[in-house]
Amino acid sequence: MTSILHNGADPAQIASAAALLAAGEVVAVPTETVYGLAADALNQTSVRRVFEIKGRPLIDPLIVHVAGWEMLETLAHTNQRAKRLAERFWPGPLTIILRKKPIVPDLVTANGPTVAIRMPGAPVMRTILKAAQKPLAAPSANPFGYISPTTAAHVRDSLGDRLGHIVDGGPCAHGVESTIVDLSDDAKPARILRHGPITREALQTALGETVDLSPEKTAPSDEKAGLAAPGMLSRHYSPHTACELIEAGVAPVVPEGVRAAWVLLRRPKAAAKPANADIFFLSENGSLEEAARNVFALLRALDKGRYERIFMETPPAEGIGMALRDRLRRAAARG
Repeated sequence: MTSILHNGADPAQIASAAALLAAGEVVAVPTETVYGLAADALNQTSVRRVFEIKGRPLIDPLIVHVAGWEMLETLAHTNQRAKRLAERFWPGPLTIILRKKPIVPDLVTANGPTVAIRMPGAPVMRTILKAAQKPLAAPSANPFGYISPTTAAHVRDSLGDRLGHIVDGGPCAHGVESTIVDLSDDAKPARILRHGPITREALQTALGETVDLSPEKTAPSDEKAGLAAPGMLSRHYSPHTACELIEAGVAPVVPEGVRAAWVLLRRPKAAAKPANADIFFLSENGSLEEAARNVFALLRALDKGRYERIFMETPPAEGIGMALRDRLRRAAARG
């Protein structure tokens, strides 16, 4: 099916996209993190179509996007910690995991007792949610396991033959998926299940308590049971080209005859360029926020078949560098 690019700045086309979603269609939509493949979260037929389009396994739960706190309360059992974080970070790139209510289909939550919910900050997505008047399940709009899309063109390149409607809202502001924090059990500390633009430090300040981290080694790619949250498989966000993480400031050892790309975190002042590697960079000045915005787009550009190996500098384990580190580690995972 030929994809149709809707202009996210046109109110009539936004209304059309909202009407399609309300009628049970699947539409690619822009958020401030990455582009999502949206469907009515309470319509099991529509949600199943999302899994089919992506080739996503049913063990991987979906994030439900809401227009506001009132919509959240119809879907999940809330608590004071969730309300505190919502007041501080919503609309924005934070997903909160809560105990779900029966109205949420088990298909959305991988048969688990909790649901992942966020209120997105992108104006186009917020307008669509309000117009559709429905919670929208919206995982990244790409084939499962591949590099996430941060422009409408990325969606068209990956899913244009499977998807009829794409809303073009321009490049995504953050470029990596939302932070996911588990608040489903009041008796346990809050816990980050996926790093994103909202840092651990910011969450701890907002909650006034320590926020735990999931272990860096998480579920393997052949996991059979339902996952607690999206983005927890060992291999994910992956280009077809083989990737390898290397220490920052250390030149890669490129095998003879291999065409390679060397991805730096910042524009180099000077670098010893390996004879058979081209140098790329994610930020002019080493800004980790800029690197996060650019990482998926650059990986897609490098994955066009010109290179046989991609070497990537390892980001520092601080701030949004944790999210960037997580994405690159999963992109480089084997098998």
